[in-house]
Amino acid sequence: MSTTLKPLLARLASGATLTEDEAEHAFDIIMSGEATPAQIGALLMAMRVRGETVAELTGAVRALRARMTAVAAPDGAIDVCGTGGDNAGTLNVSTAVTFVLAGSGVPVAKHGNRALSSRTGGADVLAQLGVNIDVPLDRLPEVLRAAGCAFLFAPRHHPSMRHAAGPRVELGTRTIFNLLGPMANPARVRRQLIGVFAPEWARPMAETLGRLGSESAWIVHGQGLDELTVAGESQVVQLSSGGTSCFTVSPEDAGLPRAPIEAVAGGDAALNAAALLAVLEGARGAYRDTVVLNAAAALVVAGQAGDLREGASVADRTLASGAALAALERLRRATGDPLPPAR
Repeated sequence: MSTTLKPLLARLASGATLTEDEAEHAFDIIMSGEATPAQIGALLMAMRVRGETVAELTGAVRALRARMTAVAAPDGAIDVCGTGGDNAGTLNVSTAVTFVLAGSGVPVAKHGNRALSSRTGGADVLAQLGVNIDVPLDRLPEVLRAAGCAFLFAPRHHPSMRHAAGPRVELGTRTIFNLLGPMANPARVRRQLIGVFAPEWARPMAETLGRLGSESAWIVHGQGLDELTVAGESQVVQLSSGGTSCFTVSPEDAGLPRAPIEAVAGGDAALNAAALLAVLEGARGAYRDTVVLNAAAALVVAGQAGDLREGASVADRTLASGAALAALERLRRATGDPLPPAR
């Protein structure tokens, strides 16, 4: 194949879509640094305006996975993360869910980043909580075994994405990269709970994961949030046994009360970290309920609960017993001498 994007850009300009192999080749050119900023911007916008296809998503994820720095993870490991991009500024849910799952005995290879579209990202909160997010990469499997969870800081595992960073910033709008990140987990987990910023992307992402060999996944969107919400019904596309199904869930399905989205409004890293720690230490309220709901879904995906109500019961016991807090303490110890929190 050509080592330039020009032939593929010509096809995209005519309204054509790329095959899976063509998309993989296109993104390999980008990740290798062989594409110019103008070519990268043109490809991203051509796909965005027309709408990215499952074949293009699949090929692009394959290219990212081929160049990422991978991490070994135990069988049954799961990831819980979101695409970002909902601009809601809520408290950090998937980071808190990580400790609930680890405290329940489910290993979590948590893929995440600093704040991009939100005020505070998972990396920002973990640093505030005393976790060293820059632990040497070759120690991460050891951290995962010792703590039951590990944080996989996206820029360290996907250094080749730096070639697209400039065009993405200059475009200033959502591109295919917003969808790719959660599907390129460095531990190659086959079970995932993924929150998505817009419900219309749930099925394409589920179908993409199916093509890539995932075993079980829920792609969720709740009332404008890239996570399940206690504010009302949430939409779910489930991947299971290679097929997809769509349904809605409510907080009542997990035995939880409703609360407005404003009840989980977040702030800076210090505020969000304090709120997360309070939940692990026993605080109750809408934030805890949101964490329990999402943890319940993740337990279903992990095969550790039959439905949301059972999963919520497990999550509730894990929090009440202090096991989730203990998981945070294990992660602090396993990552060694933590870096001082950013101020």
